[in-house]
Amino acid sequence: MPRTYEGKLDASGLRFALVASRFNELLTGRLVEGALDCLARHGARDEDIRIVRVPGAWEIPLVASRLATSGTVDAIVALGVLIRGATPHFEYIASETAKGLAQVALGSAVPVAFGVLTCDTLEQALERSGSKAGNKGWQAALAAIEMVQLYRVLEA
Repeated sequence: MPRTYEGKLDASGLRFALVASRFNELLTGRLVEGALDCLARHGARDEDIRIVRVPGAWEIPLVASRLATSGTVDAIVALGVLIRGATPHFEYIASETAKGLAQVALGSAVPVAFGVLTCDTLEQALERSGSKAGNKGWQAALAAIEMVQLYRVLEA
């Protein structure tokens, strides 16, 4: 019978960094609140959580890379909100942010959870930051917990 490997949902003793964009702060703040709630409900202590604010989504991978190589965190949760506008700027930032975070995750032993919303409208962003579509910050934090624990299971 094949063996299944999964990470348990226990954040006790784990160290997290939330890298959050200040752009669209009303929405990003809700993602941060959701992530903090998730981490606390799963056993993380306040002293094991760092919130690092960056100007916008573009800067999230830059700081995530520094944190991933610092040895000070077990997982990184990237949080931000991008809303499509009338110019191609949205596509460039959304694409490069996702690529940058994937590069950090693949190039380090630190899980990077993607909680950057890429929405067509403000309404979509509101729905995903704590109303009828849930809180994607909460979900990203949960993924971070599970991935840290899964890495540990795979290394054992």
